[in-house]
Amino acid sequence: MALHYDGPTLTLVVNPAAGRGRARRLLPQLTAGLVAGLPDATLHVHQTTSFSDARLRCIQAVEKARPPVEGHRRDALIVMGGDGMMHLGLNAAAGTGVPLGLVAAGRGNDFGRGLGVPPDLSGAIRTIVGGHTLRMDLMEVTGALLEGAERRWVGSIVSTGFDARVNYRTNHLRWNFGQLSYTWSALAELSRFEPLSYRLVIDGVPREQTAMFIAVGNAGVFGGGMRGCPDADVTDGLLDITIINPVSRATLLRLLPTMFSGGFVKDPAVELLRARQVRVDGDGLYGMADGEELGPVPLHLRAVPDMLDVFVPAERAAAG
Repeated sequence: MALHYDGPTLTLVVNPAAGRGRARRLLPQLTAGLVAGLPDATLHVHQTTSFSDARLRCIQAVEKARPPVEGHRRDALIVMGGDGMMHLGLNAAAGTGVPLGLVAAGRGNDFGRGLGVPPDLSGAIRTIVGGHTLRMDLMEVTGALLEGAERRWVGSIVSTGFDARVNYRTNHLRWNFGQLSYTWSALAELSRFEPLSYRLVIDGVPREQTAMFIAVGNAGVFGGGMRGCPDADVTDGLLDITIINPVSRATLLRLLPTMFSGGFVKDPAVELLRARQVRVDGDGLYGMADGEELGPVPLHLRAVPDMLDVFVPAERAAAG
């Protein structure tokens, strides 16, 4: 006897304050688009009141998702907001097979950019309604992480040097100026920044050096659109490592604008590596990832294949 299937349940978790209230303003348009595009779906909407509330809502949505039914769409988690919401969503959905939908409404949208998910609302709706998913790798981070966590999953880039300090400063700005916030923070940090001492272990091989920054990426975008690991592939089972060796502040200032295109990698000070595992330690280093704080070093980073199903455009899903 065939089991009755009454359509998928979509749980939409929204940070209404994202983008200085942009998420709240776009929410009616988003829900109308999802209902029109998926008329047999049941849509549950949760507007979060805090970071911890958002995390709990994402976890509950995944826990309540029903097992897949052959030939039918799965229940799904959709998150709307900035990179912090995307980070919570991917951590909740990691390893579960529950597909994750991304709707950008915040400042950075780096995870979505790295996957080719359209940044506009209509494009995000088309992507989710289309139902095409990419099974992708995630980066596992372990260490003495913030709030006592022992493990976090990262979609984009773990940064610990100049880039991390810029990200940290941006997160703590009193005012939000969108992408200009990163530029302002970068210039402020640059005025006093000196190369940092790193102690790395890359696939078991120790390496000590000074550097302006060392970024370890799964997807390749951070900092509001900077292509920190421009060749990153989320399906290759590897982490991309970008090292900017010691340069003058003037050189770093010259390189910063070219990070948005990835052109900075042509500079002789830049070194690109790949590895399955990286241990990052050093003096004065603090970890940031997906726009969120991780905690102090040492951090153990590992590529874990096939950990997340995420809605992407049809052409991106076909490319794998």
